[in-house]
This record gives sequence, C-alpha cells and structure tokens, in this order.
Amino acid sequence: MKKLVLSFVLLAALVFNLTACQSQPAATEEPAAEEAAGAAKIGLVVSTLNNPFFVSLKEGAEQKAKDMGMELVVLDSQNDPAQELANVEDLLTQGVSLILINPTDSDAVGNAIIAANNKNIPVVTLDRGANQGEVVSHIASDNVAGGVMAGEHIVSLLGGKGKVVELEGIAGTSAARDRGQGFNDAIAGTEIEVVAKQVADFDRTQGLSVMENILQAQPEIDAVFAHNDEMALGAQKAIEASGREIIIVGFDATDDAVEAVKEGKMSATVAQQPSLIGELGVETAKKILDGESVEDFVPVDLQLVTE
Repeated sequence: MKKLVLSFVLLAALVFNLTACQSQPAATEEPAAEEAAGAAKIGLVVSTLNNPFFVSLKEGAEQKAKDMGMELVVLDSQNDPAQELANVEDLLTQGVSLILINPTDSDAVGNAIIAANNKNIPVVTLDRGANQGEVVSHIASDNVAGGVMAGEHIVSLLGGKGKVVELEGIAGTSAARDRGQGFNDAIAGTEIEVVAKQVADFDRTQGLSVMENILQAQPEIDAVFAHNDEMALGAQKAIEASGREIIIVGFDATDDAVEAVKEGKMSATVAQQPSLIGELGVETAKKILDGESVEDFVPVDLQLVTE
C-alpha cells in the first residue's frame, strides 16, 4: 500500500511539472514581442481630413508604415494653426521619434516646428512648406511647375487672348503661392487678363459662393484656374447654374475632378500623387531615424489630365 501511494504522488508531481512547462511562453515568441516594443513611433499631422487629397496622403502614409513595421499616429488639424500646434505638442508628449507635418499655413506652422526642434525631434514637411523652424526634408510636388502647366493649357485653348479668373487657396500656404506664381508666369506676355482673383481657401463650398459672386460682377469670363480641385468643382457648379460656357482647370486630380474632366465639365486638372507623398514621407522618416542622409527636397512628379 505504501508503495502504491508513493507511486501515485510521484505520478502527480510529474503531471504538474509537465503542465507548468507547457503553460510557459514559447521561446520563439520573445523576439517578436521585443520587436513590437522597439517599433519606431512617428506622428503625422494633417492640415485637414475634410479634403480627399489629404485623406489619400494619410492613407499612403498609413499603408507604408504598416508595410515597414512602424507605428504611425495621425492627427487632424482641421485647418486651424492653433489645433496644429496642440497636435504637435500631443505627439511630443506621446514620445514620437519624428513628426511628419502637412502645414495648415506656411508661416503659422513655424511655432509647431520650433516646439519639435526644442525637443530634438526631427520634422519632415509634406505638400506644403514651412517658413520658420528647422525641417530635415520637404516632400511635395513642384507646385510652380504645376501652375505653369495649368496656365499653358489655358493659353493654348484661348489662343493667348481672353479674360480669366483665379481662385486662390488658403493665403499663406506655399501651395497657393507657388501654384499662383506658376500660373501667372505662364500667362505673362500674352493678352490674357486676370479679371478677378479671390481666395476660396481650397474649399468646394467657398469655391461655389466665390464664383457665384464673380459671375455676377464679371460679364465676360473665358476661363477659371482654381488652385485645387475642390474650388474648381465648386466653381463648376456655379458656372453650370449660370448657363455660361467657361473653361475650368483645377489642381490635384482628385477622383471627382478626374470624373468631371471625363464628362467634359472641367477642361483639365494637374495630377499630383498624394498617396505617394505620404509613402515617401514615411520612407524618408525611416532613413532619418536610421541615421541615413536625405535630400532637403524630394520632388513628386506631376502631369496634366485632360481626358
């Protein structure tokens, strides 16, 4: 009987040890956990997610970060410089290693960039540049070249003569300044006259209301150049309602604008690649964090969509 009890005790102990061993995490799981804990964490501050262009930029960055095993925190500034600064401060509190920022305003964003500089956190700007603060790299389309494309297209269609309207983006942004510069450079030396130039803040609703007012004030308009497609699409609605035939050229090649070009409601749009801008932002961030050198400016190709 004693031998039987002893055997039972030994058997129970053996079963307990085997169970305890099986409950321990597998050794192969440890490197994965360590890798996850060491993944680079970067921030992306977007001017506004109420614009399909910047939604595409965000999605491109998110996909690339996922592919590269990086953690990406995205915050929306809602076109408010004060919110933009708060977003950057939030990211600094979260302990990000680098900040990608698409500025709401090239001047106002300086405060946010300087806040990051003071914490020794590298900053990369996307689509729009910054006039203050230290930026490691700027990734964007050549907006001046895009404005020239739009202007040359209108010059060609009008035969170098006519009256045009320019709908401007948010005052103070590098995109609005550069696109306007390129457009006006292209029409300089021709007999094309800009009869109205007004800010519509890159917004479709404002593009509509601003264009309605211009149509009432200007009896003769041959073409409209809008600094982005949202304003161009708003202007198109106003022009359609007026029954007038006016050439419309936008900028960004958003899905709605490309469809409008196909339907003949817009003449053209300058195609950017917002998703690629986001992707290149994350790739550049990875290089910086790995100690690699990067270019001060990374250009993204453009093309004119006319059909």
